[in-house]
Amino acid sequence: MVQWTSAVGAAQLARLLNSQQERPAGPGSRRPPAYRALADGIRLLVLEGRVPVAARLPAERELALSLSVSRTTVAAAYEALRGEGFLESRRGAGSWTAVPAGNPVPARGLEPLPPEALGSMIDLGCASLPAPEPWLTRAVQGALEELPPYAHTHGDYPAGLPALRAMIAERYTARGIPTMPEQIMVTTGAMGAIDAICHLFAGRGERIAVESPSYANILQLMREAGARLVPVAMAEGLAGWDMDRWRQVLREAAPRLAYVVADFHNPTGALADEDQRRRLVDAARAAGTVLVADETMSELWLEEEVRAAGMPRRVCAFDPAGSTVITVGSASKAFWAGMRIGWVRAAPDIVRSLVAARAYADLGTPVLEQLAVNWLFSTGGWEQAVALRRTQARENRDALVTALRRELPDWEFSVPQGGLTLWVRAGGLSGSRLAEMGERTGVRVPSGPRFGVDGAFEGYVRLPFTVGGAVAEEAAVRLAAAARLVETGGTGAAAESPRTFVA
Repeated sequence: MVQWTSAVGAAQLARLLNSQQERPAGPGSRRPPAYRALADGIRLLVLEGRVPVAARLPAERELALSLSVSRTTVAAAYEALRGEGFLESRRGAGSWTAVPAGNPVPARGLEPLPPEALGSMIDLGCASLPAPEPWLTRAVQGALEELPPYAHTHGDYPAGLPALRAMIAERYTARGIPTMPEQIMVTTGAMGAIDAICHLFAGRGERIAVESPSYANILQLMREAGARLVPVAMAEGLAGWDMDRWRQVLREAAPRLAYVVADFHNPTGALADEDQRRRLVDAARAAGTVLVADETMSELWLEEEVRAAGMPRRVCAFDPAGSTVITVGSASKAFWAGMRIGWVRAAPDIVRSLVAARAYADLGTPVLEQLAVNWLFSTGGWEQAVALRRTQARENRDALVTALRRELPDWEFSVPQGGLTLWVRAGGLSGSRLAEMGERTGVRVPSGPRFGVDGAFEGYVRLPFTVGGAVAEEAAVRLAAAARLVETGGTGAAAESPRTFVA
């Protein structure tokens, strides 16, 4: 019986391997043999989930040609991986990736660590903060008070509770964007919204233009839906979108969809200005591309000067006819990741199509959570909870920035005015190897390539503002220890046993 469930071509594997920056040679260290470097590179791709477990690898001769190395080198690398438990082979069936017994299967997204692992490991993988109490408890209590009339119904509301749809529409209208409840569908988080949009608009093989870098979990969702991702590089620093590149891609590739985060972009933290928003909507309309604007970070401005100047108008404000822009919002980032409530704002006919397709997906969103969000919106609790969230994120950001500049002065980043993440150039080190060594020093960090297409951003890591104070300082210390291990090829002394922190 064949054990592999997918396949990785020689050219694709070569691109992924070539994207890995060569490990710097530490003092007195020697460059590893070619076969060992190749085995380490494949193992790292498996550990990060960039090559899935049970993926058939190319034949030795094919990979040797793509990498311009000898077949003996590839054969020795495959043999080393078999000995370590990362490769299995059978005559006539080829070789496929595996993980050694007792190792967890690598996650391809950015799932949070299980709570039992948080004592000794500082988790910088998930950009989410604890709930802003007492507002979560109050919202749930308010929802319970409103629940009895709904309990006498079947409980299925594929478009969302009418009261919450009306409330979300009213909030857009108050911002100068006239919106009817018929333009709103409530979803199970922003991921549920974007999954539904991709299935409706972008069948297998369709092109989707994405920012480069972009949010890792959305990129993986689109890959697994069979989309062909077309990366569009961001402007330098926090300057937002490179409009010349966007116009070129929209004109030449004619993607069916384009996915963007205009407000405090994940992972870079960039904020697109009004002119960029207007020009992107115009370019998408001219190309016949549906523009999906992810607004999950829109309320997380962290500087008073941003509030004083006023946030740029929403992307959908530049599409009054509603024919080009689909907006996605969520309570998960601004309020709490455990509140899995998202929404879509689109033209009524698009909402009807999304609702009709939902019968074959998740049917609807939990009623109690919808009532909780509606309570927050209708009582002013949302504004007070988000104000608390901004304070937490600002304090965490400042503590992390200070600690990084002290412990890792060669690392480069721009400090964003909002959002939840720092996008960090790791001083010439491999982000993938930093993530690997971070597991040894007690800090979990996602590497840059997770946020790119085909191995881009190997020299970066993403660091969220999810910890502060002494924990942020300890996270920087552990990252510095991981960096030293990378510099010495993993042969230096590991950090002391990580101290236990409750973040």
